[in-house]
Amino acid sequence: MGRFLALMILVIPGLFAGYGIKLMRDTFFQILNFPYPNLSLQFLVGLIAFIAGLSFIGGFIFYRDRKNGKIAPRFQKPKS
Repeated sequence: MGRFLALMILVIPGLFAGYGIKLMRDTFFQILNFPYPNLSLQFLVGLIAFIAGLSFIGGFIFYRDRKNGKIAPRFQKPKS
């Protein structure tokens, strides 16, 4: 059950990042989607969605690796 939950935690932001890529691609080919009034706003929303999804996945992997001790010494928590 724990692995399935971890997979779902990573799939949802992955889909969010994929939607951001789709919006940016549609802007490049000048395809305006419904809820956006102009192409520049569509690109900006796509960029934000992509960065948010990618940073969530990266942070999740970094936190997991830090907990398991699989990162470089400079990124480990200082021991007090």
